[in-house]
Amino acid sequence: MHVFTGRADSRSAAVQAALEVCDAARAASQAGLEIPHGRPDGWGACGYRPGWELDWPAAQAGPGRSPYSWLNSRPIDL
Repeated sequence: MHVFTGRADSRSAAVQAALEVCDAARAASQAGLEIPHGRPDGWGACGYRPGWELDWPAAQAGPGRSPYSWLNSRPIDL
């Protein structure tokens, strides 16, 4: 699973932005340049793995949620 984050007006716009970010990361990596971390619209990449081809037709987009949402929000006594 790969996660791309940013704001978009639609699911298709989100997938398109993620694809553009991935392409920019690939181009920078191949040119020996630093991966671009953020566009003005908030989309960016933190890295790129050569040889990994993403299945863009299977890409899905939706509202984000915290990866920590499963945690109980009550204080924990240690």
